[in-house]
Amino acid sequence: MTHFISVKDAIAQGKGEVKIRGWCYRARGSNALRFIVLRDATEIIQCVVEKENVSEESWDDAQKIDIEASLELTGEIVEDKRAPTGYEVKVKEITMIGESVGWPIQKDQSTELLADLKHLWLRSRYMTSILKIRSTYVQAREEFFEKEGFFRFDSPILQPMQSEGGSTVFEVKFYDRKTYLAQTWQLYGEAAIFALEKVYDTAPTFRAEKSKTSRHLSEFWMLEMEAAWMDLHTVSEFAKKEIKYCLKKVLDKHQEELKILGRDIEKLKVAAEKEWPTIKYRDALKILKEKEGLDVPFGKDLRTVEEEKLMDHFDTPVVVTHYPVEIMAFYKPADPKHPDEALCFDMLAPEKCGEIVGGSQRSIDIEDMSRRLKADGEEDLTPYQFYFDLRKYGSVPHSGYGVGLERVIRWICGLENIKDAIPFPRTMLRMTP
Repeated sequence: MTHFISVKDAIAQGKGEVKIRGWCYRARGSNALRFIVLRDATEIIQCVVEKENVSEESWDDAQKIDIEASLELTGEIVEDKRAPTGYEVKVKEITMIGESVGWPIQKDQSTELLADLKHLWLRSRYMTSILKIRSTYVQAREEFFEKEGFFRFDSPILQPMQSEGGSTVFEVKFYDRKTYLAQTWQLYGEAAIFALEKVYDTAPTFRAEKSKTSRHLSEFWMLEMEAAWMDLHTVSEFAKKEIKYCLKKVLDKHQEELKILGRDIEKLKVAAEKEWPTIKYRDALKILKEKEGLDVPFGKDLRTVEEEKLMDHFDTPVVVTHYPVEIMAFYKPADPKHPDEALCFDMLAPEKCGEIVGGSQRSIDIEDMSRRLKADGEEDLTPYQFYFDLRKYGSVPHSGYGVGLERVIRWICGLENIKDAIPFPRTMLRMTP
C-alpha cells in the first residue's frame, strides 16, 4: 500500500494493512508498549505500538510522541470493542513528523484561557465538531438557494452610510475620508433585486454594540436574502423553509458530532419535523402577561429575558411579526391596516437562544424613510440617494431577511456561548488571537 487514507476510511476498511497520519490525541504506555490515539479531521483511532514488533527507529519516535505531535504510521487495523471507536491499529512502522512539547491545554481550564489559546483549542473534538456543523450548514444554504432559483450577489464591506443604527457602526479611514464597516448587505441587495429579482449572500458583518452578553459578537457572519414581489407573509414563511432545510442537512450528516457536543438530538428532530408557528408581537405580549406575569408595554422591544420566557412555551422556532414601528429601522414600513405596527418579523429559537433571523417587507416611501432617518440623527441623507433612486425608477414590493449564522449554530449545537460558534470571535473585549 503506497498512499495514506483517512482514519474514517481506515475504520470503514475494517481489516488489513492501512497507512494513516494525523496528530496525537492522547498517549500512554510503558517501556515495552505504547498506546497512541491518533486523530485526523475525520475521526480518532487507537494505535498500539509494541517495542518487539517495530524497528528501533520507530520505537524511539513512538516514545517521543506526546499530545498534538504529528505522525505517520503503517499497521494492521482490527476490530476491538474496547477501543474508543471500536477499532485499533497494530503498528508496524511509525514516524514522528512534528514534535509537540508542553502542550498548554489541559482538562478543566478556564474559558478565558481557552479563548487566549483559540488557535490551538480549534483542534479539540469539541471545536472540530462545531466547525464541521457550521461548514455543512453554510454549504446546505448555498444548495438551498440554488434550488430556489436565487443568484448570489456580493456587496461592499466598506459602506458610506449606517443602516441599522449610527451608534453601532465601526468608522474606518478611507484615504482622506471616512466610511464604515458594513452593518448589513441589505441596502445593496435591494438594488440587485431590480436586476436579478432573487438574490442572497454570505458575508462578514460588523456591529459596534457595547454588549458583553453570550449572544453578541462585534464581527459575525450574516446570511441575507432579498426578493422582488415578496410580502411579509411570504418572506417569513420562506425563512422557515431555509432554516429547516439546513437543520435537516446537519441532522443527516452530523449525528456523531452532535453527540460529542452533548446535544439533545431529539429536540432538534422535533424542530425539524413540526410546523413552526407565527404570532404577532401583540400576541407575544399577551403570552408574557398571562403565562409569565410580565407586563411589557406596547412599544418596548423584547429583551433577552422576555424572549427566553416567551420561548419557554415553544419547542420549535417561532416567527414574531408586527413589532412597533417606532422601534424599527427606517426601511421597515408601517402596516396600512395598523399604522403603529411594522411589516417586519424576528424568528426566535427555543432553549433560550433568542433571535436568529430578522427581516421585513421593505419600505418604498422615500418621504417616510427620510423623516425617520433624520429622527435617528442622520443630518446628511446624500449617501442614501442611491437607495431612494430604487424607489423612483420602477419600484416593486419586495422583502428580505438576515440570518445570524453564529446564533443559529449556537442553537443547533446547544452552546452556552456564541463565542464558540465562530473560530476566532471578535467582541467588545477581545480582538486576539
